[in-house]
Amino acid sequence: MVEIKRTSSISSIPKNVTDLRNSPGYSNVDIFTYEEMTLATKHFRPDYILGEGGFGVVYKGVLDKSVRPGYKTTYVAIKELNPDGLQGDREWLAEVNYLGQLSHQNLVKLIGYCCEGEHRLLVYEYMASGSLENHLFHSKWLLKF
Repeated sequence: MVEIKRTSSISSIPKNVTDLRNSPGYSNVDIFTYEEMTLATKHFRPDYILGEGGFGVVYKGVLDKSVRPGYKTTYVAIKELNPDGLQGDREWLAEVNYLGQLSHQNLVKLIGYCCEGEHRLLVYEYMASGSLENHLFHSKWLLKF
């Protein structure tokens, strides 16, 4: 049996972006400004793009003291919600709510998020070896039946 450890003591789960902005947040998740996300991705440079999906574009980024004073250098994946994409605020908020509360060795860690104006971004730990999806479905060792 796998146990997922809750790492937050938030009293109520935000039901919309307004609730999230008014809540104290999750103690283990940082709230970033859009300017910090711009700095972390070097102004969303095209060569920093890791991939793209229904949610939007995923960029490689670096959080360090030049982005936020006192921040230890951390490599991250920053997922930017495409406002014209297949997913919206509800799906974005679900990721913040669930991954903001859960901590498990088999789940990617949500480091933080940005919810400023119309901008919706999620900041995850960077997986240098690639995603599980890539290993399972795009590996050169994939077995064909």
